[in-house]
Amino acid sequence: MVALALVGLGAFWWQGRAQVERGAPPPEQGVAEAELPEVPPSDPGEMVGPAPPEASELTKEQKRFFRYDRNRDWRITRTEMLSSRSAAFRKLDKDGNNLLDFEEWAVATVDKFEGADADNDNQLTPREFATTAPKPRTKRSCAC
Repeated sequence: MVALALVGLGAFWWQGRAQVERGAPPPEQGVAEAELPEVPPSDPGEMVGPAPPEASELTKEQKRFFRYDRNRDWRITRTEMLSSRSAAFRKLDKDGNNLLDFEEWAVATVDKFEGADADNDNQLTPREFATTAPKPRTKRSCAC
């Protein structure tokens, strides 16, 4: 029964495909080279383009400033300052009420402690504590 249904479905599909192909325009017969548009020469001759803009080296403090100054108006608004911290806040705000209470902070701290306590003795050795340090940011070699 299923095989018969598949055969019927295949026949309908094949007919529909044939109708689409019948309605397609016929392929163009050989186009004469005289009808093709002339391609402009690629040799610019003596022409010289504009000089590329010079890249200015920003100091470390300027780079840090521009991470916050999103609209580049040389002013950091309160919204711009807080926006960079919103993802970290949302991660701590477990119930999503935009209020961070002690329990939410404590849960995050306990999770971090337990993740670092490799031998589960409720104490961190200097080696275990070192695993809680923020991970260094990797620098991209190319901003492609």
